[in-house]
Amino acid sequence: MNQRFYSLDVFRGATVALMILVNNPGSWSHIYPPFKHAPWHGCTPTDLVFPFFLFAVGNAMAFVMPRLEAAGHKVFFTKVIRRTLLIFGIGLFLNWSPFVRWQDGELAFKTWENIRILGVLQRIALCYFFASVIIYFFKARGAFVAGASLLLIYWALCLLLGNPPDPFSLEGFWGTALDRQLLGESHIYKGEGVPFDPEGLASTIPAIVQVIFGYLVGNYIQQKGKTFEMVTNLFVAGSILMFAGYCWDMSFPINKKIWTSSYVLFTVGLATIVLSVFIYAIEFKNYKGFITRFFDVFGKNPLFIFVLSGFLPRVIALFRWVDHTDAEGKPVYTSALPAFSDFLARVVPGLKNASILYAFIMIAFYWMIVYILDKRKIYIKV
Repeated sequence: MNQRFYSLDVFRGATVALMILVNNPGSWSHIYPPFKHAPWHGCTPTDLVFPFFLFAVGNAMAFVMPRLEAAGHKVFFTKVIRRTLLIFGIGLFLNWSPFVRWQDGELAFKTWENIRILGVLQRIALCYFFASVIIYFFKARGAFVAGASLLLIYWALCLLLGNPPDPFSLEGFWGTALDRQLLGESHIYKGEGVPFDPEGLASTIPAIVQVIFGYLVGNYIQQKGKTFEMVTNLFVAGSILMFAGYCWDMSFPINKKIWTSSYVLFTVGLATIVLSVFIYAIEFKNYKGFITRFFDVFGKNPLFIFVLSGFLPRVIALFRWVDHTDAEGKPVYTSALPAFSDFLARVVPGLKNASILYAFIMIAFYWMIVYILDKRKIYIKV
C-alpha cells in the first residue's frame, strides 16, 4: 500500500521551522530556557530538533527503499554513496564558509588547519548511509534487532571505555579521545570550552538508530495505511518508548551532547507520538489550513533552507562599518544582523522578547523564500 501522507511533510516542515527558531536568536545571551540546549544531562524542546529531523529522514527512507531494493545493489550503492558524499561535503562547505573572516581589522582567508570536520549535516550523512545499508540488507525485522543492538553496544562502550568516576561526563566520555586521535583537536568543536564534538564519531553510533526507528515507523505507516489501528498503535508504541527512555535514564542519563541510548528511545518515542497526533488531525480529521500549509513548504526544501539559514548570516556578517570609536580611538565595527537585533532591543520591552521576535522574523524571512520556491515547483534535493 503506497498512500500519500501529507502529515509527514508537515511534521518534517515543523521540525525545520523549529530548527530556524532555535538557531537564530537575536542574542545568544538573552534566550528563554526552552530555546536553550540542556547544559549536559536532560532534554529541552531545543534538544528535540536534531533527533526529530533524523527520525524524519528515516520516515522518508521507508517510501524510497522499496524502489532501491528493486533496482539492485549497483543502483542502491551508487545513489546512497553519492547522496552521503554530497551531504557530508555540503556540511564541510558550511563549516568552512564564507572562507574569509575578520582578523585584526582585515579580511583573512580561513585555513584548513582550524576547520571543524564534523557537524549536523555530516552526522545526517553518516547516519543516512549506515542506516540505509542496515535496512537494505537486514530488512525491517533485522534492522530493529541491529538498532537495539547498537544502543546496547554503545551503552557498554561508554561504561567500559569511559572515565570510571563518571563515564557520562564531559571529561569522562570516551568518544572525545577518539575524535582527538582521528580528527585532531584543531578540527573539533570547542563550544564547551574544551575540544569536544557533540556530533562526534562515537555518538554517531546511537544516532544511526534514530534513522532506523524512523524508517520502521514509516514502514509501519505504509503497511497499515490510513487506519485507526495504525495511528492508535503508533501513539501507544511512542508512549512505551518514552517510558523506556525515562527508565533507562536512571542508569544511562538522557543526554543529547553524547547522544545516549536513553535519549534515542525518549526522542523517538516523543517523535512517534507527535507524528501520530499529526496523522490523526490531518489525515483523519482533515485539518488542512494555514498552519499546515506554513509548515508544509518548509518540509519540501529542508536541506536547502538549513544550508541557507546557516550560510546567509555568515555572509551578511562580513559586511561591517565603523559604528563608533573606543576610548583609545580605535574603530568599533558593527554589521547588519547585530544592528537589526539591537534595534529590536530598543523598541521591544525585554531583551528576551526582542531576541525571540528576531528569531520569528527570521522564520518569516526564510518561509517567504521556500514559499516562492514551492509556488514555482522548485525543489532542491541531493
